Amino acid sequence: MSRAAVLKNPSPPDPACEPQAPREIFAFAGQTRLDREQMLAAPLHWPRPSKLEDELALPGGKVGEAIASLGIKTVGDLLEHLPRDSREARTIAMLRIGEQATVAVAVVSITARAVRRRGMRPLVEATVRDHSGSMRATFFNQPWLVGRYPPGTRLLLHGKADQGGRFSVSHHAIAAEIDGAPEAVAHYSATEGVTSTQILTLVHGVREALCDVCELLPAGLRVAQRLPDRASALAALHFPRDNDDTRAGRERLAFEELLLSQLAFLRRRARHQARSGALTLAQAPSRSARWLSEELPFELTDDQRTAIAAIDTDISQPRSMQRLLMGEVGSGKTVVALYAMLRAVENGHQAALMAPTETLAEQHFATLQKLITGEPIATALLTGSTPVRRRRDILAKLHSGELQLVVGTHALIEPTVEFRSLALAVVDEQHRFGVRQRAALDDKGSPWGEGESGDRRRRSPHILHMTATPIPRTLALASYGDLDVSTLCELPTGRQPIETCIVSSAEERKKAYAQLREQLSQGRQAYVVCPLIEQAAGQPPGDDPGELRAASAEFKRLAEGELEGYELVLLHGQMPLRERQQAMAQFAQGDAHVLVSTTVIEVGIDVANATVMLVESAERFGISQLHQLRGRIGRGEHASVCMLMGSSESGRLGALKRYSDGFRLAEIDLKLRKEGDLSGTRQSGVGQFKVACLPDDEDLLERARAQAQQIMAADETLSDPEHTLLGELLQERFGEFTLEPIPA
Repeated sequence: MSRAAVLKNPSPPDPACEPQAPREIFAFAGQTRLDREQMLAAPLHWPRPSKLEDELALPGGKVGEAIASLGIKTVGDLLEHLPRDSREARTIAMLRIGEQATVAVAVVSITARAVRRRGMRPLVEATVRDHSGSMRATFFNQPWLVGRYPPGTRLLLHGKADQGGRFSVSHHAIAAEIDGAPEAVAHYSATEGVTSTQILTLVHGVREALCDVCELLPAGLRVAQRLPDRASALAALHFPRDNDDTRAGRERLAFEELLLSQLAFLRRRARHQARSGALTLAQAPSRSARWLSEELPFELTDDQRTAIAAIDTDISQPRSMQRLLMGEVGSGKTVVALYAMLRAVENGHQAALMAPTETLAEQHFATLQKLITGEPIATALLTGSTPVRRRRDILAKLHSGELQLVVGTHALIEPTVEFRSLALAVVDEQHRFGVRQRAALDDKGSPWGEGESGDRRRRSPHILHMTATPIPRTLALASYGDLDVSTLCELPTGRQPIETCIVSSAEERKKAYAQLREQLSQGRQAYVVCPLIEQAAGQPPGDDPGELRAASAEFKRLAEGELEGYELVLLHGQMPLRERQQAMAQFAQGDAHVLVSTTVIEVGIDVANATVMLVESAERFGISQLHQLRGRIGRGEHASVCMLMGSSESGRLGALKRYSDGFRLAEIDLKLRKEGDLSGTRQSGVGQFKVACLPDDEDLLERARAQAQQIMAADETLSDPEHTLLGELLQERFGEFTLEPIPA
């Protein structure tokens, strides 16, 4: 009799009928009527999660040490050590000579016989069978198996069939229950000293412990999402019957991972908003409105207008804005950011823009000065290279409030920097800052009052995170689920298409230089980008397009070689500030024809006359980085060309040649590298998964996000009985992550 029972055709209670006739109870999935005695006698099993903490009985010696090195120490650890894939299981009749295969069999007989060769242990031979036939299986150097695998033992054998009808076994494990022949056998990540099959043997030994696995997801959620319970999902992966079983189990566990990550982000966001206030910037636009209508030299795109409207809504609230502004190269993110900063200024407060490098900060400062041409706004640049006297003046004016807008590097978050009333901060290329550096901006907000302990408290500034690296929605949800997102896809009118070509031979390199010289002769300018600053000793560059080249050496070589007669300037991050500014000024003003640099020009550089981008050792860079570099050209009225030095067989370079859409390229990058390797992923572990795989599980992530939003809307503290276990696992999995402030 089944341990579960169901009610069949239950009738609603009728108050008019007393007493009610007892409802009939039937065995699960059957027609057998059950009486009270049978119901009480039915075996029940309540999960005992404490049993999963029992220490695992590991083999001795190196095998036990190897298993422990995988983090497998308890029964629960073993059940959570999921297979990385499954091998197709065959029947004996289906075996092909010379092919590696796994079979599920039962031992009919087993013997050991001596081998004449000196030093070799006896050979073990067993007759095994399944429902399709029988065969002889051979085990080498393991005579003790005669006693371990007596007749009747069910085994999983992995090996190769030979022409003599024998099966040479390479791996083997005891199978607790085999009903017929399984279609697949779990295959585990192992390490030196232990095989997948040895782990499989251990898993079979703790199979009954699956009954002690607790269900974390509410029943209603599982029904709505059509997901199996957790114990069944683990069983489907460890003991797969078929591929559909495995897919269902993996989907359940992947959904659980994604749901927990989204709950972590949403809970963190809710707690941040609950405990931190922000200045309300609700005054009607005045200075910012005049700037948009009278000073901006071009029309806003629809995407820019949408982003500005969203920012206006955010900053009018008494809670800190946490918005990520991402967009295509040249899509006008700086214009949107400047509007947000002007909104803070016209409300009587201060704004700051923080960039990861001095070069980028300098470019932003120059761009802002160019865009603000009407009423004067007190603006300054603060970096590590700012002279002492100038620095003192800037700090004094920030403290007094005389300085309304400041652009800088991490120098802005040093303890000596005090704002009178910082209401809004823009963090550009925020993934290049450390978590502590980004979080330090919260301490620069406007005064709030005194806390209970007498310490002076501050409001959090509104934060606009900005990135020129397009992030697919999949990765944005997985890594930035606690931020609102605005996306700029449209390019401003007048942007020219860029032709991209791959230079993969010495002959093609000569043609590339000829094309570059032709552009220079027509009055255009060019960038040459190298991956290194200095050439390694004893490694002069040759003619191979993929060979590493350094900016300093290439600057000298080109000036004396292919580009002799043209004015070249050098730019890299180790140059003194004055020299960097001078080099950029020469190039921007047209006094230099070619800028030879490292990737310091990746973002923030805007020279409309530059029409050629030549990237040395292009395969050393990621897709997104190359797309950013390519975005430095095509900004004027002339056609532009990007030349990538590298192999024509490269998938990344081929993608750049075919596509100009940064979001399309970001999706390709995500598929090639997976979510954990992409720049922009937070180093919190929230975006890292054991089971879920992005972008393949994009649909699953969307479902998890929607479900997490529903749960948080109904039970923000996860204190309802149906959410208690979910809340405990959230705390166990992510610790203090959900309690920390959102890094700026």
